[in-house]
Amino acid sequence: MRRDADSAVVVEAENLERRFGEFVAVAGISFAVRAGEVFGFLGPNGAGKSTTIRMLCGLLAPTAGRGRVAGFDMVTETERIKSRIGYMSQRFSLYDELTVEENIDFFSGIYRVARNRKKARKDWVLEMAGLQGHRRTRTAHLPGGWKQRLALGCAVLHEPPIVFLDEPTSGVDPASRRAFWTLIQEMAAAGTTVFVTTHYLEESEYCDRLAIIDRGRIVAAGTPTELKRDHMRGTVLEINCRRPFEAMRMLERLPGVREVALFGAGLHAVVDGDGEVAAMIRSRLEAAGFAPVEVASAVPSLEDVFVSLVEERSRRESGVKEGKGR
Repeated sequence: MRRDADSAVVVEAENLERRFGEFVAVAGISFAVRAGEVFGFLGPNGAGKSTTIRMLCGLLAPTAGRGRVAGFDMVTETERIKSRIGYMSQRFSLYDELTVEENIDFFSGIYRVARNRKKARKDWVLEMAGLQGHRRTRTAHLPGGWKQRLALGCAVLHEPPIVFLDEPTSGVDPASRRAFWTLIQEMAAAGTTVFVTTHYLEESEYCDRLAIIDRGRIVAAGTPTELKRDHMRGTVLEINCRRPFEAMRMLERLPGVREVALFGAGLHAVVDGDGEVAAMIRSRLEAAGFAPVEVASAVPSLEDVFVSLVEERSRRESGVKEGKGR
């Protein structure tokens, strides 16, 4: 559910930092999430996504910086935050030895669901997860997609206004991922704010806004359209040829080619200019035995933006290190 700039800010972080000894997991990040948004935190494993979400949920104290969730301070009012949020961790946080119904009952008690609401909320979870006929099935025996939906239902039994989902679709099949994102969109349409972390680039297209995080720092933020429009430096070419992995290694050494990455069965290359570089790429690939070769301009994807931003940061940091070494 897209919100305009007048919507209330319900999650905010300012110069948030978390260190583990000498290791900096989160390096002074700032962002704000408005009511009713689906806000995505996109980054590779180890980028700092889970550490950030645990700080926002009051599960981990920040080393520095400040933040507020649902109007409460994330350091001094953690218990008040916990009563206003739902949280689904990467590992689903269900009890495998309990049945579906027993898990729902357990989390109803944890979240202090009112007695007169428990039955209605249980029925909602069972229907939402498609588990009406499996209420007495041990959770350990559920397929990944069903377990995932059950975990989401248990996380929102108390109908919180804000839900934190930490890589909720990791390890499940594509069909289950799509079904899960349908549930997320339905929750947002009903007014729930959803903060979701992911390393699946295609999922980021479903977010109203997102922040790209790499090695503890936010490298870009905005709507998917804004990121593709404002942060894509260079032209994206779609290349189809034989032996794309070998072709990628060759293209990386050509002048005018910024980055090359595997994309489906072919390649995406970010280049300076357009027509002349495309013609050169086709000529070089054909001469090197990769024919037949097709080269065409492509609309940038979030994957192109992500690769471009991360590679640019790596080059910049490498240049700084080399400069210091001289």
